[in-house]
Amino acid sequence: MTAVRSEPLTGTLPHQAAALSFPPGFTWGAATAAYQIEGAAAEDGRTPSIWDTFSRTPGRVRNGDTGDIAADHYHRFRDDVALMADLGLDAYRFSVSWPRVQPTGRGPAVERGLDFYRALADELLEKGITPVATLYHWDLPQELEDAGGWPARDTAERFADYTALVAEALGDRIKIWTTFNEPWCSAFLGYGSGVHAPGRTEPEAALRAAHHLNLAHGRAIGVLRSTVPASARTSITLNLHQVRPLTASAGDLEAARRIDAVGNRIFTGPVLHGAYPADLLEDTAHLVDWDDLVRDGDLAEISRPVDLLGINYYTPTLVSAPDPSATAGEASRNDAHGKSDHSPWPGSEQVVFHLPPGETTAMGWAIDDSGLYDLLRDTAREHPGLPLMVTENGAAFDDYVNPEGAVNDPERIAYLHGHLSAVHRAIADGVDVRGYFLWSLMDNFEWAHGYGRRFGAVYVDYATQRRIPKSSAHWYADVIRRHGLPAADGRA
Repeated sequence: MTAVRSEPLTGTLPHQAAALSFPPGFTWGAATAAYQIEGAAAEDGRTPSIWDTFSRTPGRVRNGDTGDIAADHYHRFRDDVALMADLGLDAYRFSVSWPRVQPTGRGPAVERGLDFYRALADELLEKGITPVATLYHWDLPQELEDAGGWPARDTAERFADYTALVAEALGDRIKIWTTFNEPWCSAFLGYGSGVHAPGRTEPEAALRAAHHLNLAHGRAIGVLRSTVPASARTSITLNLHQVRPLTASAGDLEAARRIDAVGNRIFTGPVLHGAYPADLLEDTAHLVDWDDLVRDGDLAEISRPVDLLGINYYTPTLVSAPDPSATAGEASRNDAHGKSDHSPWPGSEQVVFHLPPGETTAMGWAIDDSGLYDLLRDTAREHPGLPLMVTENGAAFDDYVNPEGAVNDPERIAYLHGHLSAVHRAIADGVDVRGYFLWSLMDNFEWAHGYGRRFGAVYVDYATQRRIPKSSAHWYADVIRRHGLPAADGRA
Protein backbone atom coordinates (compact mmCIF):
# COMPACT_ATOMS: atom_id res chain seq x y z
CA MET A 1 0.00 0.00 0.00
CA THR A 2 1.52 3.27 -1.10
CA ALA A 3 2.59 5.70 1.61
CA VAL A 4 1.23 3.78 4.61
CA ARG A 5 3.51 3.10 7.56
CA SER A 6 2.78 0.31 10.00
CA GLU A 7 4.40 2.13 12.92
CA PRO A 8 3.18 5.21 14.78
CA LEU A 9 4.48 8.71 14.11
CA THR A 10 8.17 8.98 14.98
CA GLY A 11 8.99 12.68 14.59
CA THR A 12 11.25 14.67 12.30
CA LEU A 13 14.53 13.82 10.68
CA PRO A 14 17.64 15.04 12.47
CA HIS A 15 19.13 18.01 10.68
CA GLN A 16 22.47 17.34 9.09
CA ALA A 17 25.56 18.87 10.68
CA ALA A 18 27.46 19.18 7.41
CA ALA A 19 26.67 20.88 4.11
CA LEU A 20 24.81 18.70 1.61
CA SER A 21 25.44 18.70 -2.15
CA PHE A 22 22.83 17.60 -4.67
CA PRO A 23 23.50 15.54 -7.80
CA PRO A 24 24.47 17.19 -11.09
CA GLY A 25 21.38 18.08 -13.11
CA PHE A 26 19.10 18.38 -10.07
CA THR A 27 16.48 21.06 -10.88
CA TRP A 28 15.78 23.96 -8.54
CA GLY A 29 12.43 25.59 -9.13
CA ALA A 30 9.42 27.41 -7.74
CA ALA A 31 5.73 26.98 -8.47
CA THR A 32 2.52 29.00 -8.74
CA ALA A 33 -1.04 28.55 -10.05
CA ALA A 34 -2.96 30.74 -12.48
CA TYR A 35 -5.99 31.70 -10.40
CA GLN A 36 -3.84 32.35 -7.36
CA ILE A 37 -1.57 34.96 -8.96
CA GLU A 38 -2.68 36.13 -12.39
CA GLY A 39 -5.62 38.45 -11.68
CA ALA A 40 -7.05 40.05 -14.85
CA ALA A 41 -10.07 37.87 -14.24
CA ALA A 42 -12.25 39.48 -16.91
CA GLU A 43 -9.62 40.68 -19.39
CA ASP A 44 -8.81 39.58 -22.94
CA GLY A 45 -11.73 37.19 -23.22
CA ARG A 46 -11.34 35.29 -19.97
CA THR A 47 -14.64 34.11 -18.50
CA PRO A 48 -15.44 32.84 -14.98
CA SER A 49 -14.02 29.61 -13.65
CA ILE A 50 -15.55 27.65 -10.81
CA TRP A 51 -13.21 29.51 -8.46
CA ASP A 52 -14.50 32.90 -9.63
CA THR A 53 -18.01 31.72 -8.84
CA PHE A 54 -17.08 30.02 -5.58
CA SER A 55 -15.13 33.01 -4.25
CA ARG A 56 -18.09 35.29 -4.95
CA THR A 57 -20.43 33.07 -2.94
CA PRO A 58 -20.85 34.53 0.57
CA GLY A 59 -19.18 32.49 3.29
CA ARG A 60 -17.03 30.39 0.99
CA VAL A 61 -13.74 32.32 1.13
CA ARG A 62 -12.26 34.14 4.09
CA ASN A 63 -13.09 37.87 4.08
CA GLY A 64 -14.91 37.47 0.79
CA ASP A 65 -11.57 37.55 -1.04
CA THR A 66 -11.42 36.71 -4.76
CA GLY A 67 -8.72 36.19 -7.35
CA ASP A 68 -9.87 39.16 -9.44
CA ILE A 69 -6.52 40.94 -8.96
CA ALA A 70 -4.48 38.47 -6.88
CA ALA A 71 -0.78 39.26 -7.42
CA ASP A 72 -1.51 40.92 -10.79
CA HIS A 73 0.98 38.57 -12.46
CA TYR A 74 -0.86 38.91 -15.77
CA HIS A 75 0.40 42.49 -16.04
CA ARG A 76 3.65 42.09 -14.09
CA PHE A 77 4.98 38.77 -15.35
CA ARG A 78 8.16 40.26 -16.80
CA ASP A 79 9.09 41.77 -13.45
CA ASP A 80 8.25 38.46 -11.78
CA VAL A 81 10.46 36.54 -14.21
CA ALA A 82 13.25 38.97 -13.40
CA LEU A 83 12.77 38.06 -9.73
CA MET A 84 13.04 34.38 -10.67
CA ALA A 85 16.27 35.09 -12.50
CA ASP A 86 17.61 36.92 -9.45
CA LEU A 87 16.87 33.82 -7.39
CA GLY A 88 18.74 31.70 -9.92
CA LEU A 89 15.82 29.36 -10.62
CA ASP A 90 16.44 26.56 -13.08
CA ALA A 91 12.72 26.09 -13.74
CA TYR A 92 9.36 27.71 -13.10
CA ARG A 93 6.19 25.67 -12.75
CA PHE A 94 3.05 27.60 -13.66
CA SER A 95 -0.47 26.62 -14.66
CA VAL A 96 -2.47 27.57 -17.72
CA SER A 97 -5.90 29.06 -17.05
CA TRP A 98 -8.44 27.02 -18.99
CA PRO A 99 -11.05 29.84 -19.13
CA ARG A 100 -8.37 32.27 -20.34
CA VAL A 101 -7.52 30.01 -23.27
CA GLN A 102 -10.93 28.47 -24.02
CA PRO A 103 -13.54 30.55 -22.17
CA THR A 104 -16.53 28.22 -22.47
CA GLY A 105 -14.53 25.00 -22.34
CA ARG A 106 -15.48 24.35 -25.95
CA GLY A 107 -14.53 25.57 -29.39
CA PRO A 108 -11.50 27.49 -30.63
CA ALA A 109 -8.87 29.13 -28.45
CA VAL A 110 -8.74 32.81 -27.65
CA GLU A 111 -5.41 33.87 -29.10
CA ARG A 112 -4.99 36.72 -26.60
CA GLY A 113 -5.05 34.14 -23.82
CA LEU A 114 -2.50 31.94 -25.55
CA ASP A 115 -0.37 35.00 -26.29
CA PHE A 116 0.07 35.59 -22.57
CA TYR A 117 1.53 32.12 -22.08
CA ARG A 118 3.65 32.41 -25.21
CA ALA A 119 5.10 35.65 -23.87
CA LEU A 120 5.63 34.17 -20.39
CA ALA A 121 7.43 31.13 -21.81
CA ASP A 122 9.57 33.31 -24.07
CA GLU A 123 10.54 35.55 -21.16
CA LEU A 124 11.51 32.52 -19.09
CA LEU A 125 13.55 30.99 -21.87
CA GLU A 126 15.34 34.29 -22.48
CA LYS A 127 16.40 34.25 -18.80
CA GLY A 128 17.55 30.63 -19.00
CA ILE A 129 14.62 29.33 -16.93
CA THR A 130 12.82 26.17 -18.06
CA PRO A 131 9.04 26.65 -18.27
CA VAL A 132 7.06 23.77 -16.76
CA ALA A 133 3.38 23.95 -17.71
CA THR A 134 0.51 22.49 -15.70
CA LEU A 135 -2.63 22.22 -17.80
CA TYR A 136 -5.11 22.18 -14.90
CA HIS A 137 -4.82 23.69 -11.44
CA TRP A 138 -8.49 23.68 -10.39
CA ASP A 139 -9.97 26.44 -12.60
CA LEU A 140 -12.66 24.60 -14.58
CA PRO A 141 -14.65 26.92 -16.88
CA GLN A 142 -17.96 27.63 -15.15
CA GLU A 143 -19.93 26.66 -18.24
CA LEU A 144 -18.53 23.13 -18.02
CA GLU A 145 -19.49 22.92 -14.34
CA ASP A 146 -22.99 24.06 -15.29
CA ALA A 147 -23.05 21.13 -17.74
CA GLY A 148 -22.11 18.66 -14.98
CA GLY A 149 -18.48 19.36 -14.13
CA TRP A 150 -15.97 16.60 -13.46
CA PRO A 151 -18.64 14.07 -12.43
CA ALA A 152 -19.78 14.21 -16.08
CA ARG A 153 -17.80 12.08 -18.53
CA ASP A 154 -17.98 14.72 -21.24
CA THR A 155 -15.65 16.98 -19.24
CA ALA A 156 -12.81 14.54 -19.94
CA GLU A 157 -13.50 14.93 -23.66
CA ARG A 158 -13.46 18.70 -23.33
CA PHE A 159 -10.14 18.56 -21.48
CA ALA A 160 -8.55 16.60 -24.31
CA ASP A 161 -9.65 19.27 -26.77
CA TYR A 162 -8.30 22.03 -24.53
CA THR A 163 -4.99 20.16 -24.19
CA ALA A 164 -4.67 20.08 -27.97
CA LEU A 165 -5.12 23.85 -28.19
CA VAL A 166 -2.42 24.54 -25.60
CA ALA A 167 -0.03 21.90 -26.92
CA GLU A 168 -0.25 23.20 -30.48
CA ALA A 169 0.42 26.77 -29.29
CA LEU A 170 3.19 26.09 -26.78
CA GLY A 171 4.67 22.78 -27.88
CA ASP A 172 7.76 24.48 -29.27
CA ARG A 173 8.46 26.17 -25.93
CA ILE A 174 7.46 23.77 -23.14
CA LYS A 175 9.72 20.81 -22.36
CA ILE A 176 7.86 19.46 -19.32
CA TRP A 177 4.07 19.08 -19.31
CA THR A 178 1.91 18.25 -16.30
CA THR A 179 -1.69 17.28 -16.93
CA PHE A 180 -3.22 17.82 -13.48
CA ASN A 181 -2.23 19.30 -10.17
CA GLU A 182 -3.66 17.39 -7.20
CA PRO A 183 -6.73 15.79 -8.79
CA TRP A 184 -7.59 14.49 -5.30
CA CYS A 185 -8.41 18.06 -4.25
CA SER A 186 -10.48 18.68 -7.38
CA ALA A 187 -12.55 15.55 -6.80
CA PHE A 188 -12.86 15.25 -3.05
CA LEU A 189 -12.59 18.81 -1.75
CA GLY A 190 -14.62 20.15 -4.67
CA TYR A 191 -17.37 17.54 -4.81
CA GLY A 192 -17.07 15.73 -1.45
CA SER A 193 -16.48 18.10 1.47
CA GLY A 194 -17.30 21.20 -0.56
CA VAL A 195 -14.51 23.33 0.94
CA HIS A 196 -13.15 23.98 -2.58
CA ALA A 197 -14.90 24.99 -5.78
CA PRO A 198 -17.48 24.13 -6.93
CA GLY A 199 -18.53 23.49 -3.34
CA ARG A 200 -20.65 20.37 -3.86
CA THR A 201 -21.10 17.76 -1.14
CA GLU A 202 -21.99 14.59 -3.06
CA PRO A 203 -19.92 11.46 -2.31
CA GLU A 204 -20.94 9.67 -5.51
CA ALA A 205 -20.12 12.75 -7.59
CA ALA A 206 -16.68 12.94 -5.94
CA LEU A 207 -15.88 9.36 -6.96
CA ARG A 208 -17.19 9.90 -10.47
CA ALA A 209 -15.06 13.06 -10.69
CA ALA A 210 -11.96 11.11 -9.66
CA HIS A 211 -12.47 8.63 -12.49
CA HIS A 212 -13.10 11.32 -15.07
CA LEU A 213 -10.03 13.27 -13.93
CA ASN A 214 -8.03 10.07 -14.42
CA LEU A 215 -9.59 9.58 -17.84
CA ALA A 216 -8.89 13.19 -18.80
CA HIS A 217 -5.27 12.73 -17.74
CA GLY A 218 -4.87 9.68 -19.96
CA ARG A 219 -6.46 11.35 -22.94
CA ALA A 220 -4.33 14.44 -22.45
CA ILE A 221 -1.18 12.29 -22.41
CA GLY A 222 -2.30 10.83 -25.73
CA VAL A 223 -2.84 14.30 -27.17
CA LEU A 224 0.54 15.52 -25.94
CA ARG A 225 2.34 12.50 -27.38
CA SER A 226 0.80 13.17 -30.79
CA THR A 227 1.40 16.94 -30.70
CA VAL A 228 4.55 18.01 -28.84
CA PRO A 229 8.13 17.01 -29.75
CA ALA A 230 9.23 13.55 -28.67
CA SER A 231 11.85 15.10 -26.40
CA ALA A 232 9.18 16.72 -24.20
CA ARG A 233 8.43 15.00 -20.90
CA THR A 234 4.96 14.32 -19.52
CA SER A 235 3.82 14.03 -15.94
CA ILE A 236 0.99 14.28 -13.42
CA THR A 237 1.32 15.86 -9.98
CA LEU A 238 -0.34 14.11 -7.04
CA ASN A 239 -0.64 15.24 -3.43
CA LEU A 240 0.04 11.76 -2.14
CA HIS A 241 -0.92 11.45 1.51
CA GLN A 242 1.79 10.08 3.79
CA VAL A 243 -0.71 8.11 5.83
CA ARG A 244 0.28 6.98 9.31
CA PRO A 245 -1.77 5.01 11.83
CA LEU A 246 -1.99 6.51 15.30
CA THR A 247 -0.99 3.15 16.78
CA ALA A 248 -0.13 -0.30 15.46
CA SER A 249 -3.57 -1.64 16.39
CA ALA A 250 -5.56 -3.52 13.77
CA GLY A 251 -8.23 -0.83 13.78
CA ASP A 252 -5.77 1.99 13.18
CA LEU A 253 -4.01 0.04 10.43
CA GLU A 254 -7.38 -0.50 8.77
CA ALA A 255 -8.10 3.23 9.00
CA ALA A 256 -4.76 3.97 7.31
CA ARG A 257 -5.48 1.42 4.57
CA ARG A 258 -8.83 3.04 3.82
CA ILE A 259 -7.41 6.56 3.57
CA ASP A 260 -4.51 5.34 1.46
CA ALA A 261 -7.01 3.77 -0.93
CA VAL A 262 -9.20 6.83 -1.48
CA GLY A 263 -6.40 9.36 -0.98
CA ASN A 264 -3.61 7.78 -3.04
CA ARG A 265 -4.29 4.55 -4.85
CA ILE A 266 -7.47 5.81 -6.50
CA PHE A 267 -5.01 7.69 -8.74
CA THR A 268 -1.76 5.70 -8.67
CA GLY A 269 -3.62 2.43 -9.28
CA PRO A 270 -5.17 3.30 -12.66
CA VAL A 271 -2.55 5.85 -13.77
CA LEU A 272 0.54 3.77 -13.01
CA HIS A 273 -0.77 0.20 -12.92
CA GLY A 274 -3.86 0.22 -15.13
CA ALA A 275 -6.36 -0.86 -12.46
CA TYR A 276 -8.33 0.48 -9.55
CA PRO A 277 -7.39 -1.32 -6.32
CA ALA A 278 -9.88 -4.00 -5.29
CA ASP A 279 -10.14 -2.74 -1.71
CA LEU A 280 -11.10 0.75 -2.91
CA LEU A 281 -13.84 -0.69 -5.08
CA GLU A 282 -15.13 -2.70 -2.12
CA ASP A 283 -14.99 0.28 0.26
CA THR A 284 -17.05 2.46 -2.11
CA ALA A 285 -19.32 -0.07 -3.83
CA HIS A 286 -22.34 1.24 -1.92
CA LEU A 287 -21.77 4.72 -3.37
CA VAL A 288 -20.99 4.15 -7.03
CA ASP A 289 -21.38 1.41 -9.64
CA TRP A 290 -17.79 1.05 -10.79
CA ASP A 291 -18.71 -1.43 -13.54
CA ASP A 292 -20.93 1.22 -15.08
CA LEU A 293 -18.54 4.11 -14.43
CA VAL A 294 -15.39 2.52 -15.88
CA ARG A 295 -15.98 1.68 -19.53
CA ASP A 296 -14.07 -0.63 -21.82
CA GLY A 297 -10.80 0.97 -22.83
CA ASP A 298 -10.75 3.55 -20.03
CA LEU A 299 -7.97 1.93 -18.04
CA ALA A 300 -5.78 1.49 -21.09
CA GLU A 301 -6.11 5.21 -21.79
CA ILE A 302 -5.59 6.25 -18.20
CA SER A 303 -2.39 4.20 -17.86
CA ARG A 304 -0.53 5.69 -20.81
CA PRO A 305 3.08 5.99 -19.60
CA VAL A 306 4.34 9.23 -18.09
CA ASP A 307 7.96 10.32 -17.87
CA LEU A 308 7.82 11.84 -14.39
CA LEU A 309 5.64 11.75 -11.30
CA GLY A 310 5.23 15.01 -9.43
CA ILE A 311 4.74 14.78 -5.67
CA ASN A 312 3.35 17.57 -3.50
CA TYR A 313 3.98 17.28 0.24
CA TYR A 314 3.28 19.55 3.19
CA THR A 315 2.43 17.41 6.22
CA PRO A 316 1.74 13.78 7.14
CA THR A 317 -1.74 12.35 7.63
CA LEU A 318 -2.31 10.72 11.02
CA VAL A 319 -5.42 8.57 11.41
CA SER A 320 -7.09 6.14 13.77
CA ALA A 321 -10.03 3.79 13.91
CA PRO A 322 -13.49 5.31 14.19
CA ASP A 323 -14.64 6.66 17.50
CA PRO A 324 -17.97 4.92 18.12
CA SER A 325 -19.40 8.11 19.61
CA ALA A 326 -18.41 10.42 16.72
CA THR A 327 -20.58 11.33 13.75
CA ALA A 328 -19.21 11.48 10.21
CA GLY A 329 -19.14 15.26 10.43
CA GLU A 330 -17.29 15.21 13.73
CA ALA A 331 -14.71 12.83 12.34
CA SER A 332 -14.09 14.89 9.22
CA ARG A 333 -13.60 18.11 11.18
CA ASN A 334 -10.33 16.71 12.46
CA ASP A 335 -8.98 16.49 8.91
CA ALA A 336 -6.31 18.98 7.79
CA HIS A 337 -8.05 19.65 4.47
CA GLY A 338 -10.65 22.09 5.76
CA LYS A 339 -13.62 22.52 8.07
CA SER A 340 -16.79 20.91 6.79
CA ASP A 341 -19.71 18.88 8.01
CA HIS A 342 -19.14 16.66 4.97
CA SER A 343 -16.26 14.24 4.60
CA PRO A 344 -13.84 14.27 1.65
CA TRP A 345 -13.30 10.53 2.20
CA PRO A 346 -16.27 8.67 0.65
CA GLY A 347 -16.59 5.18 2.04
CA SER A 348 -14.34 6.02 4.99
CA GLU A 349 -16.21 8.90 6.61
CA GLN A 350 -15.76 7.60 10.13
CA VAL A 351 -11.96 7.49 10.11
CA VAL A 352 -10.62 9.94 12.70
CA PHE A 353 -7.85 12.40 11.77
CA HIS A 354 -5.37 13.66 14.35
CA LEU A 355 -2.95 16.56 14.45
CA PRO A 356 0.55 15.08 14.67
CA PRO A 357 2.62 16.34 17.60
CA GLY A 358 5.12 19.16 17.32
CA GLU A 359 5.27 22.58 15.74
CA THR A 360 2.74 23.68 13.14
CA THR A 361 2.55 26.21 10.33
CA ALA A 362 0.02 29.03 10.08
CA MET A 363 -2.24 26.54 8.32
CA GLY A 364 -2.23 24.39 11.45
CA TRP A 365 -0.28 21.69 9.60
CA ALA A 366 2.32 19.69 11.48
CA ILE A 367 5.93 20.29 10.47
CA ASP A 368 7.46 16.86 9.84
CA ASP A 369 10.15 16.47 7.21
CA SER A 370 10.42 12.72 7.86
CA GLY A 371 7.07 12.43 6.08
CA LEU A 372 8.60 13.68 2.84
CA TYR A 373 11.47 11.21 3.09
CA ASP A 374 9.07 8.35 3.78
CA LEU A 375 6.78 9.39 0.94
CA LEU A 376 9.60 9.55 -1.60
CA ARG A 377 11.04 6.23 -0.42
CA ASP A 378 7.68 4.45 -0.42
CA THR A 379 6.64 5.84 -3.80
CA ALA A 380 9.91 4.72 -5.36
CA ARG A 381 9.43 1.22 -3.95
CA GLU A 382 5.88 1.00 -5.25
CA HIS A 383 6.71 2.41 -8.70
CA PRO A 384 10.33 1.47 -9.48
CA GLY A 385 11.95 3.10 -12.47
CA LEU A 386 9.69 6.16 -12.45
CA PRO A 387 11.60 9.42 -11.87
CA LEU A 388 10.10 11.68 -9.20
CA MET A 389 9.98 15.44 -8.72
CA VAL A 390 8.92 17.32 -5.61
CA THR A 391 6.59 19.73 -7.39
CA GLU A 392 5.31 21.54 -4.28
CA ASN A 393 6.69 21.89 -0.78
CA GLY A 394 6.57 24.90 1.52
CA ALA A 395 4.85 26.49 4.48
CA ALA A 396 2.65 29.42 5.45
CA PHE A 397 3.70 31.63 8.33
CA ASP A 398 2.51 34.99 9.65
CA ASP A 399 4.94 37.10 7.66
CA TYR A 400 5.08 40.88 7.95
CA VAL A 401 7.23 43.79 6.81
CA ASN A 402 9.38 45.07 9.66
CA PRO A 403 10.22 48.77 10.25
CA GLU A 404 13.35 48.39 8.13
CA GLY A 405 11.25 47.23 5.19
CA ALA A 406 12.42 43.61 5.31
CA VAL A 407 10.51 40.36 5.77
CA ASN A 408 12.34 37.90 8.01
CA ASP A 409 10.96 34.37 8.06
CA PRO A 410 13.41 32.09 9.88
CA GLU A 411 10.64 29.52 10.47
CA ARG A 412 10.28 29.02 6.72
CA ILE A 413 14.04 28.69 6.30
CA ALA A 414 14.10 25.98 8.96
CA TYR A 415 11.13 24.24 7.29
CA LEU A 416 12.80 24.29 3.88
CA HIS A 417 16.17 23.18 5.25
CA GLY A 418 14.57 20.20 6.96
CA HIS A 419 12.56 19.13 3.93
CA LEU A 420 15.43 19.57 1.48
CA SER A 421 17.54 17.49 3.86
CA ALA A 422 14.87 14.81 3.57
CA VAL A 423 15.05 14.98 -0.23
CA HIS A 424 18.83 14.66 -0.07
CA ARG A 425 18.55 11.64 2.21
CA ALA A 426 16.10 9.99 -0.19
CA ILE A 427 18.45 10.54 -3.11
CA ALA A 428 21.35 9.14 -1.08
CA ASP A 429 19.22 6.05 -0.43
CA GLY A 430 18.68 5.49 -4.14
CA VAL A 431 15.43 7.35 -4.85
CA ASP A 432 15.46 8.99 -8.29
CA VAL A 433 14.38 12.55 -7.41
CA ARG A 434 15.07 14.92 -10.29
CA GLY A 435 14.13 18.29 -8.77
CA TYR A 436 12.43 20.43 -6.16
CA PHE A 437 9.89 23.20 -6.66
CA LEU A 438 9.30 25.55 -3.77
CA TRP A 439 5.70 26.48 -3.04
CA SER A 440 5.34 29.25 -3.65
CA LEU A 441 7.31 31.81 -5.59
CA MET A 442 5.19 34.60 -4.12
CA ASP A 443 2.31 35.20 -1.73
CA ASN A 444 -1.02 34.63 -3.42
CA PHE A 445 -4.73 33.90 -3.15
CA GLU A 446 -4.72 30.85 -0.90
CA TRP A 447 -8.03 29.34 -2.02
CA ALA A 448 -10.64 29.25 0.78
CA HIS A 449 -8.20 31.10 3.07
CA GLY A 450 -8.15 34.09 0.70
CA TYR A 451 -5.22 36.40 1.34
CA GLY A 452 -4.95 35.40 4.99
CA ARG A 453 -2.17 32.87 4.44
CA ARG A 454 1.26 33.60 2.97
CA PHE A 455 3.28 30.76 1.41
CA GLY A 456 5.59 32.84 -0.77
CA ALA A 457 9.33 33.28 -0.74
CA VAL A 458 8.50 36.73 -2.06
CA TYR A 459 6.19 38.96 -0.01
CA VAL A 460 3.38 40.67 -1.94
CA ASP A 461 1.90 43.91 -0.62
CA TYR A 462 -1.54 43.48 -2.17
CA ALA A 463 -2.43 47.18 -1.83
CA THR A 464 0.56 48.32 -3.90
CA GLN A 465 1.61 45.02 -5.57
CA ARG A 466 5.14 45.66 -4.37
CA ARG A 467 7.31 42.52 -4.23
CA ILE A 468 9.74 42.09 -1.31
CA PRO A 469 11.95 38.97 -1.31
CA LYS A 470 11.83 37.46 2.18
CA SER A 471 14.89 36.18 3.97
CA SER A 472 13.87 32.69 2.79
CA ALA A 473 14.14 33.88 -0.82
CA HIS A 474 17.72 34.98 -0.23
CA TRP A 475 18.41 31.69 1.55
CA TYR A 476 16.94 29.67 -1.33
CA ALA A 477 18.97 31.65 -3.85
CA ASP A 478 22.08 30.71 -1.86
CA VAL A 479 21.06 27.04 -1.87
CA ILE A 480 20.71 27.19 -5.66
CA ARG A 481 24.11 28.84 -6.05
CA ARG A 482 25.69 26.20 -3.83
CA HIS A 483 23.68 23.42 -5.53
CA GLY A 484 23.19 22.19 -2.00
CA LEU A 485 22.33 22.99 1.58
CA PRO A 486 24.44 24.98 4.01
CA ALA A 487 25.48 23.30 7.24
CA ALA A 488 23.62 23.07 10.54
CA ASP A 489 20.24 24.81 10.73
CA GLY A 490 20.40 26.40 7.30
CA ARG A 491 21.03 29.94 8.50
CA ALA A 492 24.78 29.93 7.78
